[in-house]
Amino acid sequence: MALVQSGMRVGLGTGSTAKYAIEEIGRQLQSGELRDVVGVATSEASDALARQVGIPVEALDPRPLDIAIDGADEIAPNLDLIKGLGGALLREKLTEVQARRFLVIADHTKLVTRLGEKSALPIEIARFGFLSTIERLREVLPAGRLRHSGAQPYVTDNGNHIFDAQIPEGQDIAALERTLKGLLGVVDTGLFLGMAERAFVAAPDGVTELTPAR
Repeated sequence: MALVQSGMRVGLGTGSTAKYAIEEIGRQLQSGELRDVVGVATSEASDALARQVGIPVEALDPRPLDIAIDGADEIAPNLDLIKGLGGALLREKLTEVQARRFLVIADHTKLVTRLGEKSALPIEIARFGFLSTIERLREVLPAGRLRHSGAQPYVTDNGNHIFDAQIPEGQDIAALERTLKGLLGVVDTGLFLGMAERAFVAAPDGVTELTPAR
């Protein structure tokens, strides 16, 4: 939070960790420690929480954000990420790619030696013809399943579905991203490559600040 300053436009992440940053920004605005901070929310849930705690919220537009703060589902040593288990990957990526600084906050269980080690890879796909899109996806990543909410397929804030795929060990992640983005019906993936400047990782013995290992 020391990196958030008065007058900034801040990307507000989504999920169980990011909500603490939103709540703290709201608290500091109410106390006068911060002023003139405007948020750009990465989901309808974060938008609602921000307004609830007193953060003015704007829509995403072409102007850059000063900083964005969000969680992650996996963090590789070079700070490449898997995000999207919360279902907001497209809005998160659209917002965070425009941030001058993108910071990740997470707990130590999200650290991995390779992406896909613990988490599935969320892939947002168009609802129209989604079964055909899944067939195309399975040619690249055979193991995976359509995400459901109860008995029905999960629907994102953008009206799309999510396919949670397993990344095999040894996969070239950058090549995989290019291949997936080229598949008809794929809107975007939960691979956030080369975007994070640093990560603040909480563990029982304290918080560690990580920068990309090259």
